[in-house]
Amino acid sequence: MLDRHDLHFPSDHPDLQTPAPSNSIRRLWDRLSPLPGGATLFSFLIGRKAPYTGTIRPRVRKLREGYACVAMTDRRPVRNHLDSIHAVALLNLAEVTSGLALHYGLPNHARAILTGLEIEYLKKARGHLVAEARAPVPAATEREELTLICEVFDASGDAVARARAAWLVGPRAEAGRPA
Repeated sequence: MLDRHDLHFPSDHPDLQTPAPSNSIRRLWDRLSPLPGGATLFSFLIGRKAPYTGTIRPRVRKLREGYACVAMTDRRPVRNHLDSIHAVALLNLAEVTSGLALHYGLPNHARAILTGLEIEYLKKARGHLVAEARAPVPAATEREELTLICEVFDASGDAVARARAAWLVGPRAEAGRPA
């Protein structure tokens, strides 16, 4: 008969330690994007993970370290009473685009949270939109605030909005210690 001291748990064995957290955005994009329909599936999953973001149905076109390009289709649920895309839908697009540009390049030991978001609307937004954001790749060994610029363009290439997203970046909290 086994005694409780004969049982070994993963934390008792060095080969079975819980792995360090990984960058789930990078891992998922790198795995899905080369597959047929993979970028569409990735975009759907982003919308499921962040349900409010999912309301604009963002479609990730390109994602790499320090860069994201995300599209949004003009459709009735994202329109306002002026027959153009609603201001908050544009803000939502800018937030997800800047967040993806930053999160893809984060080291595995890091995390980021949005702390501020402002946008200027340059012209009425109609039709198919594309947002682009660039982000530095932070070391994230200490807490730091980064401000990212995201621009939103219409189908003719005109800028319809420009957003500034403030992100607080830093190391993940260690077990038992708040960040």
